[in-house]
Amino acid sequence: MAAIGLAEKYDLRVPRYTSYPTAPHFAPSVDAGQYAAWLRTLPADEPLSIYVHIPFCDEMCWFCGCYTKIVHRYEPIASYLAALRVEIRLVAEMLPRRGGVRHLHFGGGSPTMLSPADWQALVSDLREHFEFDARAEIAVELDPRETTEAYVAALAAAGVTRVSIGVQDFDPAVQEAINRIQPYPVVAQVAGWLRRHGIHRINLDLMYGLPRQTEEKVRSMVERALELAPSRVALFGYAHVPWMKAHQRLIDEADLPDTAARLRQLRVAGQALVDAGYRMVGLDHFARGGDALATALDRGRLRRNFQGYTTDDAAVLLGLGASAIGSLPQGYVQNLSPLADYRRALAAGRLPTARGLMLSAEDRLRRDVIEQLMCRLEVDLSAVCGAHGRDAGTLASERMALAPLAADGLVEVDGDRIRITETGRPFVRLVAAAFDAYLRAGEIRHSRAV
Repeated sequence: MAAIGLAEKYDLRVPRYTSYPTAPHFAPSVDAGQYAAWLRTLPADEPLSIYVHIPFCDEMCWFCGCYTKIVHRYEPIASYLAALRVEIRLVAEMLPRRGGVRHLHFGGGSPTMLSPADWQALVSDLREHFEFDARAEIAVELDPRETTEAYVAALAAAGVTRVSIGVQDFDPAVQEAINRIQPYPVVAQVAGWLRRHGIHRINLDLMYGLPRQTEEKVRSMVERALELAPSRVALFGYAHVPWMKAHQRLIDEADLPDTAARLRQLRVAGQALVDAGYRMVGLDHFARGGDALATALDRGRLRRNFQGYTTDDAAVLLGLGASAIGSLPQGYVQNLSPLADYRRALAAGRLPTARGLMLSAEDRLRRDVIEQLMCRLEVDLSAVCGAHGRDAGTLASERMALAPLAADGLVEVDGDRIRITETGRPFVRLVAAAFDAYLRAGEIRHSRAV
């Protein structure tokens, strides 16, 4: 069957698998007390990774799927930062040791909403409460529309090593359809400022499947992005989930490309990046030769977490800020997301934990299978099951469930070895879903598979 026909046949909704089990299955049974107990029992030499969520923007982009609030005054941001600093202190005090931080990632919303002074103060506070590895990567998501050179200078002074610039698309008609007016010269100027101040690891976030996009527009989008010589490109498919994100109802669904058009856009954009010398990493990332992400892919060390594909192999990801998700060897935790509830918990001296999930032995096994499929596009079920003290027969029914995908050339099944083909790469989430014990047929809360 032709690829377009396959896209229409498998037009299903499945998770993005930035974790397993996925966030919709977290429950209030994992509360602040449970999280505190997990933190206190971590080994003293456990490497750490930190994610900090800044949930503010000054304008709502209609495509956005993140937790964010629109603010036009700085006071709510200052109030939030005061609460965030309390959380930083509480979490740090519960750890047996505060060292070994290898990765620090700021996301949003838009971290660009912070003033340069508050930005430097926040990083200083983190450095005061945690010991950072000398080679730690500090990454920031950046909205170029709000960025000044003074802000870039503050990032550099704070030791930022990587910046991800949110682009989505350069086409004016597409930008109008998603309420994000961002001319190309604005992005180019910010990229120039970053390099002038010594930040040379620049990622660009692009999207396909947006309203009013066409194959030609997507090809042009990639060509313009390549002019900026990014280290990495993330090429995300727009997830239209208006039942979860009410502001997406402002997008005219008649302007959205259908499933076949989405696949054509993905193939055009991906091929343009590969032709320019970028390595395709997993489902939706591309990296230049020599970039750490490409190296991790070659060495079998590529990982996947809530920020997508990563070189971060720390078993502990501390999520700080409203709605932030953390990952520990024992399980997952997620913070309260209403800002008032988040601040109220911290004002009372409590961790702002809303919910989470304690991993079972079965969860750990399936998580490893899914992560290998998402990162390596293949898995040896015998090897993974053996590492968990289980027999590969445990997953026999899941392997059999792949038969229709194998018949359509999306995956090859050779005994216990499963390999996703190049044709099947865009459908990798469908292959992973076969091993998801929590997924119920017919669920609509997830985004399209392609």
